[in-house]
Amino acid sequence: MITKQTVIDQVSQYLHKEISLAALVDWAETCLMDETFEESEHDAIRDAVARLAASDVQAFGLTWEDCERIVNSLGYSARVVIDAR
Repeated sequence: MITKQTVIDQVSQYLHKEISLAALVDWAETCLMDETFEESEHDAIRDAVARLAASDVQAFGLTWEDCERIVNSLGYSARVVIDAR
């Protein structure tokens, strides 16, 4: 079952460059075809996953602002931390 936390974890991995955009899109597309979404937040989770699945289309892409909106729509907030190398 896909929960809000599952989606947040995937977006976080993408933003931390632990997975590629292609991997994120593949995961989201698979979720849309095969998975069930947590019932209490079904619509928000489905909408977030659908947006991620469309991110490989040039007209859509995936910006920081898109990720922030997705995270916010699931009841979380995103922030940027800049560290010295």
